[in-house]
Amino acid sequence: MSMAVEMSSKQPTKDFFSSPALSLSLAGIFRNASSGSTNPEEDFLGRRVLAEDEDRTVEMSSENSGPTTRSRSEEDLEGEDLMEEEEEEEEDGSGNKVGNKRKRKKYHRHTTDQIRHMEALFKETPHPDEKQRQQLSKQLGLAPRQVKFWFQNRRTQIKAIQERHENSLLKAELEKLREENKAMRESFSKANPSCPNCGGGTDDVHLENSKLKAELDKLRAALGRTPYPLQASSSDDQEHRLGSHDLYTGFFALEKSRIAEIANRATLELQKMATSGEPLWLRSVETGREILNYDEYLKEFPQAQASSMHGRKSIEASRDSGIVFMDAHKLAQCFMDVGQWKEMFACLISKAATVDVIRQGEGPSRIDGAIQLMFGEMQLLTPVVPTREVYFVRSCRQLSPEKWAIVDVSVSVDDNNAEKEASLLKCRKRPSGCIIEDTSNGHSKVTWVEHLDLSASTVQPLFRSFVNTGLAFGARHWVATLQLHCERLVFFMATNVPTKDSLGVTTLAGRKSVLKMAQRMTQSFYRAIAASSYHQWTKITTKTGQDMRVSSRKNIHDPGEPTGVIVCASSSLWLPVSNTILFDFFRDEARRHEWDTLSNGAHVQSIASLSKGQDRGNSVSIQTVKSREKSIWVLQDSCTNSYESVVVYAPVDINTTQLVIAGHDPSNIQILPSGFSIIPDGVESRPLVITSTQDDRNTQGGSLLTLALQTLINPSPAAKLNMESVESVTNLVSVTLQNIKRSLQIEDC
Repeated sequence: MSMAVEMSSKQPTKDFFSSPALSLSLAGIFRNASSGSTNPEEDFLGRRVLAEDEDRTVEMSSENSGPTTRSRSEEDLEGEDLMEEEEEEEEDGSGNKVGNKRKRKKYHRHTTDQIRHMEALFKETPHPDEKQRQQLSKQLGLAPRQVKFWFQNRRTQIKAIQERHENSLLKAELEKLREENKAMRESFSKANPSCPNCGGGTDDVHLENSKLKAELDKLRAALGRTPYPLQASSSDDQEHRLGSHDLYTGFFALEKSRIAEIANRATLELQKMATSGEPLWLRSVETGREILNYDEYLKEFPQAQASSMHGRKSIEASRDSGIVFMDAHKLAQCFMDVGQWKEMFACLISKAATVDVIRQGEGPSRIDGAIQLMFGEMQLLTPVVPTREVYFVRSCRQLSPEKWAIVDVSVSVDDNNAEKEASLLKCRKRPSGCIIEDTSNGHSKVTWVEHLDLSASTVQPLFRSFVNTGLAFGARHWVATLQLHCERLVFFMATNVPTKDSLGVTTLAGRKSVLKMAQRMTQSFYRAIAASSYHQWTKITTKTGQDMRVSSRKNIHDPGEPTGVIVCASSSLWLPVSNTILFDFFRDEARRHEWDTLSNGAHVQSIASLSKGQDRGNSVSIQTVKSREKSIWVLQDSCTNSYESVVVYAPVDINTTQLVIAGHDPSNIQILPSGFSIIPDGVESRPLVITSTQDDRNTQGGSLLTLALQTLINPSPAAKLNMESVESVTNLVSVTLQNIKRSLQIEDC
């Protein structure tokens, strides 16, 4: 699970308990304690106990402002329980007891063992029920009230830290906006006054934009970038290189030895980021995701502040882990081969290339100690979310016989070139990557850390929350995608496939051919649907008022697609239905006629079904659509993991598909895919525990659905695009979306 943390580059380091979200002062407690004060009013100012309601918590705060000065250590705060009042009768000079009574406070301290046990339960469930509290109190010899108040205090601490970070974010962003607004007004006021509102001349603005564009083109040429970076695998790495030796020694003004030093330091940071717990990483009580405590991060890695991207706007940080079906050494090899790396994350990476090899690796596989300069363009499966281009150094290190580290980090430039870097690179990697450890039976545990510096970018409101919270490109997305890819490889190579997992295909060769054809179809869909610079998307509004993106391309050389002019139309929208319900709806052949314009109400029947994962939703099927006029075969690939689901389909030629089922090579079969991308809407406000009285449809949340349809409008590549063809494709998208809403009984949203 993952979480994004956005901070200003000038954010000062503060103490955990200096937040205004905490209302009382710990400093007063210790002043009273040192002076021996027993004044009830002073004690009440030092600490307040709210014990009557489950939702009440003990609130504490500190007035300290330094980064390390604290009134009391965190363990002391956790160890102190609720104060109990005791009555004490005073004696006069003769030894007789008098009626005057005074109250004194009795403090309870938890032992280290008690705190350890309660911490363990807190990590599993921050809100234990009455039965769990009773059991824990008996085990630790504490009163149930003490256990209850300890958990309340712990939740308050984490919430206070999170609130302080959020407040700091808002204040920093507001201050930056004010400074930018002021600078823009001053700049415009110096221009020739022709605009009554800003005082600037429009001609001067256009001239300045032209100059900036020309300067940017020169910098791109100096960097040696091409508009479409080539994909290169280990076999043809020397033939396909993006840049030259000057990319890191000239433009970035760094020598190879300096880059190696940066990679070594990044490896140490990644190891700490992957293995450390609290206080560096805190688990959110509401969402269960891990939050990077940025103050602790700067204490642990003080050099991070100086290496921040020039003019950066925000930071994303997330961590997640999972088990994959591949041994650690082989997985490390895949990461160091750019072709295999791109194939593993085909839905996330639209472009990838090895720019240069900084240092060759050692050992039989030549990867231990290897350092490469790489380029990648990261995408989300929708045209409305901008892609992220990033240059980074990738290092591979064998930490032990069973453990490997794959480390990515963007190199920083010197002070003179900082402005150049900011103008070219809007995304930089702080030490990121994964720790891969062998477990057993060819499995590996992967712990992934994704840590990025980002500049401002415009995202459509529909996906803004999903992207800005770090869910779109966070560690969870990478781990879930890797798990699905490795699982598909296991099922692809399997020789003892049960009959129920390979219906309609009688031979292993035929099974592999069908799976290979489906994978090629899905990867083609990934390229067609995203906002990569492969395509030029045009936003249009249909007659029904729905926003849609349209792109066109001409296919001449690719034998896997029809030759001619191809148009792709896509639309993204929110639906009040869970992603699992939507996924099951689209892959159900009995309901295909409800939304698919190809079937047009005709009978649909599956003639082949192949499983490619443990989840029954990961499968490939060949369906026949029978109408009165003719029969059509449709190839469909369904993919799902803990992050997203995809359903891709395309009509295929019956005769050639029969040859594929028999085991023939499917590489040159023409396929033009369409399909759906489904992800949860990312709303974080829902409770972790759902009661039986809540409506299931509401508690499961909504989904972000992206539909993309592709059509060959003219078999001649020389043909020109016309508006009639565009309208016909967009009408198909509109009709399909209306059919989906009607079938799921959804009102227009």
